[in-house]
Amino acid sequence: MITIAQETPDDWWEVEALYDLCFAPGREMLSSYRLRRGVPPVPQFCLTARDETGTLAGAIRNWPARVGGKWTLLLGPVAVHPTRQGEGIGGALMHHVIEAAPAEGWSRILLVGDEPYYRRFGFRKLEGVEMPPPTNPDRVLGLELREGAWEGVRGKVRKATDPAMD
Repeated sequence: MITIAQETPDDWWEVEALYDLCFAPGREMLSSYRLRRGVPPVPQFCLTARDETGTLAGAIRNWPARVGGKWTLLLGPVAVHPTRQGEGIGGALMHHVIEAAPAEGWSRILLVGDEPYYRRFGFRKLEGVEMPPPTNPDRVLGLELREGAWEGVRGKVRKATDPAMD
């Protein structure tokens, strides 16, 4: 049995170790990390998934960002321990965020990932939304939590703290 809970400060090192295990060295140099640097995450969408022994099996974090002056939830990273992959833990974390975000006022989610994988959650390639380089534009995906939430939303993805607006 897996229990999903909000990440606590005591979880931080363990979650970071999981991300280090699951992602390539230098992950913090990616464009999505540059958008997160110096910006507090959205705490209610930073989640851990633990098994019955309390062992960390997966984690997800989310951050505020802006596209064309509109707020968006920047999803990721999401990781599942290699020994627990294929059990639906990543999907459970994703569904938890997707289902809870509208009640917290979020209408759209953005992520960088493989569309064939994230399509099952409703994500689609976004046109006219530019992540900082060197991001492959085919990997910039969005999900509407409210109908029409991505309509007319175009431009560069900006840090939540960036005063520049498109």
